[in-house]
Amino acid sequence: MAKPGYGKRSAPGQQARAQDDFALLPTRERYVAGFVDHLPDGASMSVKQLAKQLPLYGQQAISTALNSLSVAGHLRRVRCAVGAGDETRWVFRTFWSRTARDNEWWATYLATETASQAAAPAPPPARAEGPAVAGPAPEPTAVPPQRTPPQPPNAEPAQPTGPSPAYLALARLGRNDHRLGLSADDCTTLEPLAAQWLDRGVTTDYLTSTLTAGLPAQIDSPAGLLRRRLIDKLPPRLPDTTSTPANTPAPTHRLLVECTDCGRPGPPEALPDGLCHPCHQTHTTHGNTAPPDPTQIAAVKAHMANLRDLLKPV
Repeated sequence: MAKPGYGKRSAPGQQARAQDDFALLPTRERYVAGFVDHLPDGASMSVKQLAKQLPLYGQQAISTALNSLSVAGHLRRVRCAVGAGDETRWVFRTFWSRTARDNEWWATYLATETASQAAAPAPPPARAEGPAVAGPAPEPTAVPPQRTPPQPPNAEPAQPTGPSPAYLALARLGRNDHRLGLSADDCTTLEPLAAQWLDRGVTTDYLTSTLTAGLPAQIDSPAGLLRRRLIDKLPPRLPDTTSTPANTPAPTHRLLVECTDCGRPGPPEALPDGLCHPCHQTHTTHGNTAPPDPTQIAAVKAHMANLRDLLKPV
């Protein structure tokens, strides 16, 4: 099996297995296709791993067989970017169809798969041959809103327990530097000023480092010094960049088909039969090469035998 997020993916709408599956393929391709067809989704589809499991053929033969299966319409190798921002990474998949498909079907299916991947969560980081997306993601379960239990008519509203982060940041200043020791009343008085910093998106560490930077050797009034710094060094309020406008569409990550032979990526329409132009031309040329005439083979053998006789010492 491949790492999560990679490997074999079964295309939809395949016919049921039958005795004559892949009957029109050559012996080697039929052998490889039968093995791949029975692999579970998520299985590794690299040439190296397949060659380990198929003792009759080496890596070069397996690679050639996969090229033929791609031309026959049974598989497409793709790569897709998942995640967003700095978390974007490429994942690699091999889509398999027992039922042979033409180029138009594959292009349409991969376009649909691209749309479904736009909202799919990124799989855990891994790098190996083959994200596990064998079907559509389940519909999210609606969570009912939390209800507040009824309060007695004369009950006072509940107050939050424990000091606020701003209060704690001020109280810890004296623990880190005795010159900034504050009383409980001082912390309560300065708490609204410190809370303004946190409301503007800064962290308590940033607040603490700013208040303690460049202190004088002697501080007569810690509360007065900190109050002056909290007012004078208040950071600006930055616009909220985390929310995305409702009319802005989410970025989509288009699937790129990889050449089954050399791995060159491109859109589906640029790789007919799953092969780039040079590899497709090479495969077509080799596929159209007629077998040599038996009489020509016999003539060549006779000619070589005659040459060997002439080279023998008298």
